Amino acid sequence: MRAMRKSGASRRKRKDKWGNRMTLIGITFVVFSLAVTVTIKGSSLKDKDLEYQQREANLEAQKQKEEERAKELEEYRIYVQTKQYVEEVAKQKLGLVNPDEILLKPSEKD
Repeated sequence: MRAMRKSGASRRKRKDKWGNRMTLIGITFVVFSLAVTVTIKGSSLKDKDLEYQQREANLEAQKQKEEERAKELEEYRIYVQTKQYVEEVAKQKLGLVNPDEILLKPSEKD
C-alpha cells in the first residue's frame, strides 16, 4: 500500500509540474501578446501625434494671418472715417472738387 501511495504522489507531482508549466507558458503568451499590442498602438499614437502637431502648426499660422488681416481691417476702418478718405472718394467716384481747386482740361484739337 505504501508503494501505491508513492507512485500516486509521484504522478500527481508530475501532473502538477506539467500544469504549472502550461500555466507559465500561457501567462508568458498573454504578456507577450499585450506587449506586441501596446507597441503597435504606441506607434499608431506617435503617428497621430505627429499629424496633430502639423495640424496645430498650420492652424497657428492661419491664426497669425487672420490676426494680421484683422489689424489691417481695423486700420482701414479708421482710415475710412477720415476726411482725407471722404475727399478721395468724392473726387474719384463723384468727380467733385474743392472750391479752391482749378481744373485744367486738355484742349481738344480738331
